[in-house]
Amino acid sequence: MSAIEQCRTAALGGHVEACEDCGEWRIAYNSCRNRHCPRCQGAAARTWLAEREADLLPVGYFHVVFTLPAEVADIAFHNKAQVYDLLFKAASETMLTIAADPKHLGARIGITAVLHTWGSAMTQHPHVHMIVPGGGIAPDGSRWIS
Repeated sequence: MSAIEQCRTAALGGHVEACEDCGEWRIAYNSCRNRHCPRCQGAAARTWLAEREADLLPVGYFHVVFTLPAEVADIAFHNKAQVYDLLFKAASETMLTIAADPKHLGARIGITAVLHTWGSAMTQHPHVHMIVPGGGIAPDGSRWIS
């Protein structure tokens, strides 16, 4: 954190930027080059975000979270691979089944899922975050259904 706090300050040194035409000059302080620093990586983060936005389908998206009950979370602590695998399978099967039902959407959806094993209080809290598009491919593959 200290490198980020000192980014572009005299603490990290600097250099002089000078214009050969008009003689103007200024001191430019060195950056920390830390990959977590918003000053150093701001432009790269904006570029990455624009590239990811270009990958998105032109539909709304939904954020869905599947959480294990506390009793199962305790079991998961000692059987991580098995329980996390079951959590992913149950969560994805649930979303795919509901979306395929003509009463709901009647389409084959895509899912991006990420496992989080800790909660905001830094306690064990296994859960899966899913980003799901607001539509999908018709069962026969012929069209998009919103």
